[in-house]
Amino acid sequence: MFSRPIRSTWNHLRYIPLLSALTWSRWRSFEVRSRALGSAIGAVMRWFPLARRRFDREVRHIFPDMPRRDRARLSGAMGRQMGQTLFEIYHCAEFQTRQDRFTVSGPGMAALEAARAAGKGALIVSGHFGQWEAVRAVLKARGMETGAVYRPQTNPHYQRRLLAGIEAGGKPILETGRIGTTALVRHLRAGGFMAIMLDEKYAEGVRLPFLGRPALTSLAAAQLALKYDLAMVPAYGIRCPEGDRFDVVFEAPIPHGDAQTMTQAFNDSLSARIREHPDQWYWLLRRWAGA
Repeated sequence: MFSRPIRSTWNHLRYIPLLSALTWSRWRSFEVRSRALGSAIGAVMRWFPLARRRFDREVRHIFPDMPRRDRARLSGAMGRQMGQTLFEIYHCAEFQTRQDRFTVSGPGMAALEAARAAGKGALIVSGHFGQWEAVRAVLKARGMETGAVYRPQTNPHYQRRLLAGIEAGGKPILETGRIGTTALVRHLRAGGFMAIMLDEKYAEGVRLPFLGRPALTSLAAAQLALKYDLAMVPAYGIRCPEGDRFDVVFEAPIPHGDAQTMTQAFNDSLSARIREHPDQWYWLLRRWAGA
C-alpha cells in the first residue's frame, strides 16, 4: 500500500494530463474546448494499450464477434463522447445555460410535472450514457430542480471539480451509503426529485439481464418508488451527431409492480438505448464482474 506522501504525489501526476487539456484551450469557445478534450480522451482510448485492453474485455461480453478494427473505432468514439461529457460536467454552470441546445420529448415529462403539481417526489433513473447531466439541466430550467446520488472519487483533484460540477446541476448531491440513503428518503418524502444512475455493478444486488448478460443490479430505486408511491421515469440525454446538441428523452414511468420487474424494465430500456448508440455508453464500468 502506498504511503500518504506517495499516494498524494501519484494523485497529482494522474491529474496533470486532464488539467493540461482543460487549461490549454480555455480562451476558446465552449464547443471547441469540449471537442478538444473529447479528441484527447478518444485518442487515449484508441491507442493506449491498457485502456484498449480494458475496453475490449468489456465489449466482448456483448459483441464477441466484433472485429478488432471495429472495436478500435468504437473505443475511440466512446472516448470522444466521454471526454465531451466530462468537460460539460466540469463546466456544468455554463452547460446549464445552453437550453437552446436541448430538444425535449417523451411522456415522462408530463408525469414529472404532474408529480410536482401534486407536491410529490419522483425518481429519474438513467445511466452513464450520452450526456446524463442534460436531463437535470432540462428539469432545472423548468423549475424542477433535481438532486443526484454519486460515488465520490478517490483522487481529491478529480473529486473537487466533479462535485462542484454536479452541484451546479441541482441539489442535493448525496453520496452513496447509509447516510446518503437516509437523506435521499427525507428529500423524496418532502416532494423532492432525485436522479439515480442504475448501470453500475452493485455487489449486494440481484443478477438481472443487462444487454443480454446477467449483471449484479441494485433494486433500491424501484423499492423506493414502491414504498413511497413515486413515479420512476427513465430519462436520457442523447448526444446528437453535431456533438453539442442533445435529444433529452423522458420515457413513460415504469409501471409499479414488484421491484425486480421494475428494475428489469429499466435495464431493458437502457440496453435498447445502448444498442442503438453503443459509443454513448461508458463501457469501462466492469458491469458484469462477479455476476
